[in-house]
Amino acid sequence: MTLPPASAPEPRHVLRAALAATTERLGHAGVPSPSTDARALLAAAARTDRPLVLLDALPADFAAELERLTARREAREPLQLILGRAPFRRLDLIVRPGVFIPRPETELALDLLREHHRGPLEHLVDLCTGSGALAAAALDELPGLEVLAVEVDPLAAALARENLAAVDPRRGSVLEGDLLGEPAGLATAGPVDAIVSNPPYIPREAVPREAEVLAHDPHRALFGGGEDGLEVPRAVIGWARRLLRPGGLLVMEHADVQGPSARAAARAAGGFSEISTAADLTGRDRFLIARRTSAEPADGSERLTR
Repeated sequence: MTLPPASAPEPRHVLRAALAATTERLGHAGVPSPSTDARALLAAAARTDRPLVLLDALPADFAAELERLTARREAREPLQLILGRAPFRRLDLIVRPGVFIPRPETELALDLLREHHRGPLEHLVDLCTGSGALAAAALDELPGLEVLAVEVDPLAAALARENLAAVDPRRGSVLEGDLLGEPAGLATAGPVDAIVSNPPYIPREAVPREAEVLAHDPHRALFGGGEDGLEVPRAVIGWARRLLRPGGLLVMEHADVQGPSARAAARAAGGFSEISTAADLTGRDRFLIARRTSAEPADGSERLTR
């Protein structure tokens, strides 16, 4: 008597077991969001963007691919690098090893720009653009805007060009140069309506606690220079003073303890008014906001919101 071949387990049963096992492994490895990351890895191994519950079949190499991806995440490689993509506002950005991975908190910079900007918004500069996250999102959300992104690292600049071109290859461009010097072409880019920036700002002696950050984010994109970490942010403020038109706006991210120092740097640079600090969604001071004036305030005063 010939027995019929055993039927393969249904995909939903395989996925349910795989999700439980992968979540447990990532939890034991100290991954902060094991269940969320496990679902993302299962979807990648299944090569699908559809909800897992809707899958009728799985690739033949699903188990082997899931094992390979899970082992990488267990070793605390960032999920974004494993997937090759990172969500940022409405975009799905390309990410690669050696380039700073976009963070969700940086997304708020564009909301603050919309809230505080006055007058026309036709020309924007993104200083220390990294992967091009802010520049690409601005191109995506503000039709007609022309964006110049500036980045010192050649690898990051190349990636930024890809991410900007994916949104609009005509309205965005990337300039490679060091803000601590005189990048060719930057001084003649103004006057512009707004500048956004997420520069490196970690102080020299501070050590990131997250394994993913310490091992995979380039230190050049983390540490801002000087004892207080504000050497590059001060350069950003200096370039904003040079490039912004009167009334133009600077929105610059910084560490949650650097609000007073960032405001002091803007005040010392001169040419800014309405200098303030904005909080992120968790209530932590995170962004410097400063408006370019045509003349220095007579008393050197600033308006503080935090």
